[in-house]
Amino acid sequence: MTTVDSRTRDDNVYGEDVSEIYDLLYQRRGKDYAKEAAVVAGLIRDRAPHAATLLDVACGTGEHLKSLRAMFEHVEGVELSDAMRERARAKLPGVAVHPGDIRDFDLGRSFDAVCSLYGTVGYMAGTEELDAAIGSMAGHVAPGGVLIVEPWYFRDGFTDGHIGHDVVRDEHRVVARVARSVRVGDTVEVRAHYLVGDGDGVRHFEHVQVMSLFSREEYAAAFRRAGLDVTCLEETGDMLAGRSLFLGVRR
Repeated sequence: MTTVDSRTRDDNVYGEDVSEIYDLLYQRRGKDYAKEAAVVAGLIRDRAPHAATLLDVACGTGEHLKSLRAMFEHVEGVELSDAMRERARAKLPGVAVHPGDIRDFDLGRSFDAVCSLYGTVGYMAGTEELDAAIGSMAGHVAPGGVLIVEPWYFRDGFTDGHIGHDVVRDEHRVVARVARSVRVGDTVEVRAHYLVGDGDGVRHFEHVQVMSLFSREEYAAAFRRAGLDVTCLEETGDMLAGRSLFLGVRR
């Protein structure tokens, strides 16, 4: 059995075990990356019709960027995990996908729009790290530009002890995932067990993620401290599968 333990934030990245099944798992669960990218692009253009350049921070395997690069003149990505970053680069020839930590990356240039999707900011260990992450992203937003961040669960909307499960397959593999989330204060440990069956047999590994629960005001305050006018777009079917988004505009 392999254990991928993400208890510490510096090590909280996806290794090869998870990255190789990541796309299969989420696409077969019904995650519509193209639709989500269109929602994000529409929100950006509503606030910044001139937007031509976009940076996707914590871009994972690059599925959102695959659609976003058709909607903007120039796109780039940032990803901490070596395994995920290499998969993104393989999908996106000609698109720069930089190594970097959301809390302190510096590309030395700005973009008309910056986004970070799928709750990556939930990995931040407290409001100081949240401020650092929002500040790093905001520092790459050009004047009049837009920052869009998808939060993880809010402090008042999390179900302790939740057990999630999935079984997905393609022509080569079957993947089963069972995960249990346990809350201690404002920290949540998500412990997931995976079974992967393919031509080489069946293997098991475990992936542990440590997440933080922030309030809406803590997210909004981080945007304001970074010099952005912020709006919380609450859970609605028009957002990403009914989830919230925070949208900041550079003053």
